[in-house]
Amino acid sequence: MIVLEGENLSINYGEKSALKEANIKIESGKIVTIIGPNGSGKSTLIKTLSRYLKPDRGKVSLRGQNITEIHNKNIAQEIAILPQVKHTASDITVENLVSYGRYPHLRFGKRLGREDKNIVDWAIKETGLLDYKDRFVSTLSGGERQRAWIAMALAQKPKILLLDEPTTYLDISYQLEVLELVRNLNKSLGITVVMVLHDLNQAVRYSDYIYVLDEGKVCHHGSPENIMSIDLLKNIFRIEANVYNDEVNDCKYFIPRKIV
Repeated sequence: MIVLEGENLSINYGEKSALKEANIKIESGKIVTIIGPNGSGKSTLIKTLSRYLKPDRGKVSLRGQNITEIHNKNIAQEIAILPQVKHTASDITVENLVSYGRYPHLRFGKRLGREDKNIVDWAIKETGLLDYKDRFVSTLSGGERQRAWIAMALAQKPKILLLDEPTTYLDISYQLEVLELVRNLNKSLGITVVMVLHDLNQAVRYSDYIYVLDEGKVCHHGSPENIMSIDLLKNIFRIEANVYNDEVNDCKYFIPRKIV
């Protein structure tokens, strides 16, 4: 079942085209990753899918309905998005941050009720942050901080989670920690995930389906097995590489040789 779809999406920033008639279909319960060179339109696409950006042409549909016709609060109850850059006050605790995820479900002027607090506790537990709930977010490591943001999104009880480069600025161990968490949430809770990643090897390892952007266009899409090819690495990412089979994780991976 297709839960989120972008049809012929085009966005211009002045004379520059950020998206050019991009089409993308997100199937329920899958992890879909968007990859591509810098400046290819990855973040623009995911922001457009969340309705943060309005396309100049084309439309986004949520469960078959034009997303512009859906109330903001209803969208927030369906879709949670974590942007690439996030800001918090220095004195906010993990518990307080996660509680913000309940606001789309509150009536105007209402405070968190018992059920909301139970969901906040549940989200903190699901992301492995019980021992950190009273810590200031500013004191956490990069991986712990990212888990706190994911917990906030989880507290929204979304059906679709959009992640814009969730591993940016993280050491490799924290990158894997976050991606393992995302995959576990997808498998255990059935949350549909759409994320932007820079690392092609990680995209192949953690995705069910991949879209490749280049200069604002969707130039390839398919299963990770089909996406990982010498031709794609050369034509899109401008590198020559050897492609191997990872028998432990049952996926392909590449090692670059040189820049084309």
